[in-house]
Amino acid sequence: MPEVVVVIGPGQIGQAIARRVGVAKHILLADMRMENANAAATVMANAGYDVSVATVDVSSREAVQALVKQATEIGEIKGLVHAAGVSPSQALPTTILKVDLYGTALVLQQFGNLIARGGAGVVIASQSGHRLPALSVEQNKALATTPVDELLTLDFLQPDKVTDSLNAYQLSKRGNTLRVMAEAVRWGKRGARINAISPGIIITPLAKDELAGPRGDGYRRMIEGCAVQRAGTPDEVGIVAGLLMGADGGFITGSDFLMDGGVTAAYWYGELAPR
Repeated sequence: MPEVVVVIGPGQIGQAIARRVGVAKHILLADMRMENANAAATVMANAGYDVSVATVDVSSREAVQALVKQATEIGEIKGLVHAAGVSPSQALPTTILKVDLYGTALVLQQFGNLIARGGAGVVIASQSGHRLPALSVEQNKALATTPVDELLTLDFLQPDKVTDSLNAYQLSKRGNTLRVMAEAVRWGKRGARINAISPGIIITPLAKDELAGPRGDGYRRMIEGCAVQRAGTPDEVGIVAGLLMGADGGFITGSDFLMDGGVTAAYWYGELAPR
């Protein structure tokens, strides 16, 4: 029975991670759109990887359960890469919370129910979660541990409280890292690990669209004002994910790795600080 790595959101970052953790394993590439999954599968199959495809809407319990079923029919699930989501420029606050916050919690719940011993997962969060002001202890616990189907009913996530897409995105990504921490306890009982990565600006087709769009000036300011003065690449995220999901990262679980070239440091303590 083959070992399976499920990649939800097989864009440039998802593929970069899959190349590092999917050698000699079966990689199941899942996307909202089959054409995206097929395109990624063609690239990876041509590079010698064993792949198959699926569609999934992470905000749908039935769709996520169907993906889990498809994966278990292939083999033993040893890896999960969750890189799907929507950006502030793509959706309304309610949609962002449903896909990025609820969807991630749902994926972690469903795959955590049967992740194999020795398995590992990584969730792609965002530097944006690190620029959200501190939440209360109660809010942190609520984002981390509220039952999945009750998550979007939390008072501080209601439409009259979250009116801005960027704020919804920041709350979702902060919630992702908190959820990973809580899920690490449950995954650990199965002998598995789960971590998050919070990338900064990584050059992908989506980032190029953002750079050319209404938020482009802000993106360029972040790139110019950070310590390394450049954007990142998908392969750099893949390197970190390879560590977290591999044997060398065996002592790391429930953690969030911020890799943004120093943007967050400059936001809180440097030239990018709000004026």
